[in-house]
Amino acid sequence: MTGKLYGVGLGPGDPNLMTVAAVKAIAAADVIAYHSARHGRSIARSIAAEHLRDDHIEERLMYPLTVETTDHPGGYRGALNDFYEEAAARLAAHLDAGRTVAVLAEGDPLFYGSYQHMHKRLADRYDTTVIPGVTSVSAAAARLGEPLCEAEEVLTIIPGTLPEDELTARLAGTDSAVVMKLGRTFPTVKRALERAGRLDDARYVERAFMAGERTGTLSEIDPESVPYFSVAVLPSRVDREPAVRERGEVVVVGTGPAGAPWLTPESRGALVNADVLVGYTTYLDRVPALRPGQIRHGSDNKVESERAEFALDLARRGHKVAVVSGGDPGVFAMATAVLEVACEPEYADVPVRVLPGVTAANAAAAAAGAPLGHDYATISLSDRLKPWDVIETRLRAAASADLVLALYNPGSKSRTHQVAAARDLLLELRSPETPVVVARDVGGPEQSVRVVTLKTLEPSEVDMRTLLLIGSSQTRAVERADGRTIAWTPRRYG
Repeated sequence: MTGKLYGVGLGPGDPNLMTVAAVKAIAAADVIAYHSARHGRSIARSIAAEHLRDDHIEERLMYPLTVETTDHPGGYRGALNDFYEEAAARLAAHLDAGRTVAVLAEGDPLFYGSYQHMHKRLADRYDTTVIPGVTSVSAAAARLGEPLCEAEEVLTIIPGTLPEDELTARLAGTDSAVVMKLGRTFPTVKRALERAGRLDDARYVERAFMAGERTGTLSEIDPESVPYFSVAVLPSRVDREPAVRERGEVVVVGTGPAGAPWLTPESRGALVNADVLVGYTTYLDRVPALRPGQIRHGSDNKVESERAEFALDLARRGHKVAVVSGGDPGVFAMATAVLEVACEPEYADVPVRVLPGVTAANAAAAAAGAPLGHDYATISLSDRLKPWDVIETRLRAAASADLVLALYNPGSKSRTHQVAAARDLLLELRSPETPVVVARDVGGPEQSVRVVTLKTLEPSEVDMRTLLLIGSSQTRAVERADGRTIAWTPRRYG
């Protein structure tokens, strides 16, 4: 008979936070194993000390190194892997002898814990039970006395060892967060919080429920004083009063062609951090409910200047405003409208930023293959803001230059002749067999992407939710083995 393996979570440090199940598992064990650094002391053992008996066999699993400097041929990871293999073999010997083994772990055994490396090597061979423990995340929130997340808020747990850009993106795009493993990563984490616009919200917790505990506002913490056993916390923002500012800002945010899945982390962060969202109602409806207390102002798609002025007025009164735009805000969208009004003297001191989004042309091209693989021109067929003869001139010039064409705003209920007129014009300059991508509602529930030819393009099948990609003389349409036709334009010309 082999023995039983326990992974025992001990909680964050206070022995009083050990669970009854943890105490029982220690009592049932013949062998108590715990990890330690090279100095030999073990925090896990110190937490469980009062429950250890003289007849317990103790297995101290001492790490061979604590920093990523080693002459091991496999590097740092190779050295650790050898250590875990050797440690697991020592525990397996006890289990094979019929002894019950309890591996002690601070916090929770399967949450950034050392036990998990034993579990992966032993649990498939031996009867195993994992006893969960109070995590450092829960301990930190308890010590701060602030809710960690509420309602539909998303909690993100991030290792501080990530690169700064990755930290920034993840912090910007979440509601609540806990950043683990501070220590020497603290300066990088602090910079990432600042870049994400979240530094003012950040809290600091050190050695929660342990001797030497410290909490505070993260921006006030001396980086030289931060140990490994500390975390940065972005608590819940539900019911939190918005900051009072003398001047706010306007951020024009591109949501991509179909909402949440297409948002960049930077755009999601701007939407999360905004006090007010302003935009065309259809585009606002694509933005998920980001946090309670945000105000939304939707309007018709024909009042762009008024919408821009409204957003800038709000910012002038101290609000952080996100103007929501579909696709990329700089491509036939809201960025120009906002900047045009922002250049008026009364708004000269209101900060304005533009964040890019996935364009409709790029989304349609990806869905169809790679028709924009070479030079291309982007033209709007809407003659609401420019005369049709200008559109014709540009179509003729781009077609004469043999550019692939991305045609936006091809038709609407009030504009029904443009697609046919554009097709007939292009047939004068291009082969009737030129591939044409007809992409409708890309990324949405009614997505339809077809490859037809210029001569078979049917104008009645095109509406405002459709984007057309007209190939050049080099563009190819190829039917694949799965029956799908893909379009692509070679990077080599001629």
